Amino acid sequence: MKKTILLFLVGLFCLASFAQTGKPVLHIRHLTDSFYTYVSYGEYNGQNYPANAMYLVTNSGVVLFDTPWDEVYYQALLDSIRLRHGKKVVMCISTHYHTDRTGGLTYYSSKGIQTYTTSLTDSLCVVYKENRASHHFTGDTTFTIGGRSFEAFYPGPGHTRDNIVLWFPKEKILYGGCFIKSASEKDLGNIKSANVKEWGNSIHRMLNHIGKPAYIIVGHNDFTNQNSIAHTLEMIQTYNNASH
Repeated sequence: MKKTILLFLVGLFCLASFAQTGKPVLHIRHLTDSFYTYVSYGEYNGQNYPANAMYLVTNSGVVLFDTPWDEVYYQALLDSIRLRHGKKVVMCISTHYHTDRTGGLTYYSSKGIQTYTTSLTDSLCVVYKENRASHHFTGDTTFTIGGRSFEAFYPGPGHTRDNIVLWFPKEKILYGGCFIKSASEKDLGNIKSANVKEWGNSIHRMLNHIGKPAYIIVGHNDFTNQNSIAHTLEMIQTYNNASH
């Protein structure tokens, strides 16, 4: 009962904070087992645009996969996780250098959270003046924390040249981030940093590595449609055909 009341009070506080900024509220949703998705918002084409991310609850604390897009969500996410699960966030991995994935890295590092990106992502954060992680890794890397293991895999260039995916082999969860587009999308979205010519090859490289996922979390919009990978490949082919 006390926990429910606290969640309600935090919810009211967050509603007031989001109302002042004009941002939609943070939305957390149970995915499966100890995995949860959350949706924050940032500005894209003059409108609030949703960004999907995920976290995993372990015996040693909570692991974030990408940060919220806008600063109004940074502390709200930590507070919501602490009240829901009684645990602190101890680790955060960002999947590429864009702000919708790295925006909260500096803030979370200041809170004592171990933040990670690849070395390539870090170099691009320097070039484009994005927030940087406190730790970096090179090459495909398996992380184990609180008895849970997952793999950071670099499939090759696509949405950006540094994009990685996160693979949870036991649960067959693919956290594709912006590398995979939602089946609801009508185009490839922001491709200013993309290598569309190689994107399809990178997706096939990923599929050869992981097999068939049971869950696919995309970077933006609906992720419940399992056709997202095939749809992304179709849009890539359409774009490349039109470019010739």
